[in-house]
Amino acid sequence: MLVESPPEPRAETAPAPPNRRAATRAAGLLVSVGLLTLVALASIAIGAKELSLAQVWHGLFADTGTYGDVVVGERVSRTLLGLLAGAALGLAGAVLQALTRNPLADPGLLGINAGASASVVTAITYFGVTSLTGYVWFAFLGSAAVGALVWFLGGSRGATPVRLALAGTAISAALYGYLQAVMIMDGAALAKMRFWTVGSLASATGETIEQVLPFLVAGTVVALLLARPLNAVAMGDDTARALGADLNRTRALSMAAATVLCGAATAACGPIVFIGLMVPHVVRSFTGPDLRWILPYATVLSPVLLLGADVIGRVVARPAELQVGIVTAVLGGPVFIFLVRRRRTAQL
Repeated sequence: MLVESPPEPRAETAPAPPNRRAATRAAGLLVSVGLLTLVALASIAIGAKELSLAQVWHGLFADTGTYGDVVVGERVSRTLLGLLAGAALGLAGAVLQALTRNPLADPGLLGINAGASASVVTAITYFGVTSLTGYVWFAFLGSAAVGALVWFLGGSRGATPVRLALAGTAISAALYGYLQAVMIMDGAALAKMRFWTVGSLASATGETIEQVLPFLVAGTVVALLLARPLNAVAMGDDTARALGADLNRTRALSMAAATVLCGAATAACGPIVFIGLMVPHVVRSFTGPDLRWILPYATVLSPVLLLGADVIGRVVARPAELQVGIVTAVLGGPVFIFLVRRRRTAQL
């Protein structure tokens, strides 16, 4: 009688050791920094006005005030603002997605963009503000006020992701209604708001960058320091408490960091959509759920998307240009539909 030998067990692929995974992620982060450098250089060299590489080089290192040098200087300011605003929006989006445990969350979810827009239209209509430097402060104050109001309404009796999201959605609806009403009744306000609400880097100046830089640096530092406690919060309230996380403190600091980052970026560039939604979600697909890697990757790759979209907008409509907010909306719409239809995302 023949006895069949039992089948040999299949060899299972062992997961990569933690040290190897960390090395791979670190190498990927360095590659991302290199990609960001290339996109930033392209943002300086490519624009609606065609310049030779020699003119770009001259504008960067031997500025004598010629037309080409002035254009290069404007592009440098535009690129710097794109770097700062892109990093801020991506980082704010990653923090809010962890805070609300919703991978489809973005800075607009908590009403921050609506607060900035409503504040700017109020400044134009009732205070006669016409300069971008004036918009910056009103937009930032509006974002901060709405962030504080969302926290008060959604967190005064114990903050939860659902309460914060509902409070932000309700406030956004009310503010956008106010915004539309004022713009319909005041044609001058409509004309002035039309460009700002689209979202653009074209008005970047050294003065604007100096105004928002301290807020962006402070918000970035706080957000990056929150990676470990946000990892605990993302596991659920009970698990976070078991790990010793202070839920209210973590949520309050996360709200403050996201409000400062998104408020400053929106104040300088106008409301730019989908950056804070797309990049953190894409980053999570190859870094995993660990925010100690998601936040640095989002900080580096979000400016890649923003500056890349800005370069596309300058090239496709020469000699005019498309505002970066239009380009990101066109790119982000199909991506958003894809994310919504994914079964895994819906379950989260």
